[in-house]
Amino acid sequence: MQTVPLQLSDVIYNAATQSFEALVTVHDATGARSYACAINAPITMEFADAANGLATQAMRRHTRGRSNVTHMPAAMAPRRANRLAGLRRMTIDTFAALRPRAA
Repeated sequence: MQTVPLQLSDVIYNAATQSFEALVTVHDATGARSYACAINAPITMEFADAANGLATQAMRRHTRGRSNVTHMPAAMAPRRANRLAGLRRMTIDTFAALRPRAA
């Protein structure tokens, strides 16, 4: 079995979600891909165990071919070149808006 070099960057503990989070970069023959990984664990977990869990999650995602860095979801793709062309310009008459309050 061939080993693939991994790089863990910015390993943090998120107390709100009670999980360790990191950006894991996997380097292989096709290049490097980065994955945002998180594992649920208590803050008392050893750093080596947390790093192993994050690396395992990154390798699992890498072998499946899922990368959140290289692919853009269809919902974020632009639908047309000028999406604001169809919107009307809204004008607000400030005096008309303030008149009911003055009475």
